[in-house]
Amino acid sequence: MKDIARFLKVFADESRLQILWALLNHEELCVCDISEALGVSQSKVSRHLATLRHTGLVSDRKDGAWSFYSLCPANNEFERAVLDALRKKLADHPDAVHVLQNLHDWAESRQRDVSCVLDGPCCSLKQRRNSVNHRCKSRAGDGE
Repeated sequence: MKDIARFLKVFADESRLQILWALLNHEELCVCDISEALGVSQSKVSRHLATLRHTGLVSDRKDGAWSFYSLCPANNEFERAVLDALRKKLADHPDAVHVLQNLHDWAESRQRDVSCVLDGPCCSLKQRRNSVNHRCKSRAGDGE
């Protein structure tokens, strides 16, 4: 039962819900993308991502000093049902719309920003979507 409790506990934080919502709508995001979308510090986002990664909901991919995060596929029907219900509930929530709008605005501003290196790891969501290649650790059998 601890695995179910740990899985459900992760949803009890608004910032983690916002991060999950952003990742439900984008294949891969870096910490700076999420930080800008939520309007919180990168260290706070990193702490929440570590919790999500430990639970097995997200995985990360390193590119030099950068880390990119994506959702892991659900391990079982229960997890799929919870994530589907979350997706449906958040789709109509005004705060969720705001998160995606912030993310969209951030992505557009980076594309116009001359200080952004065109082939840099934090420049283009579209460039990174083509390079998603991650492995998700099983949430079952963690023994905690």
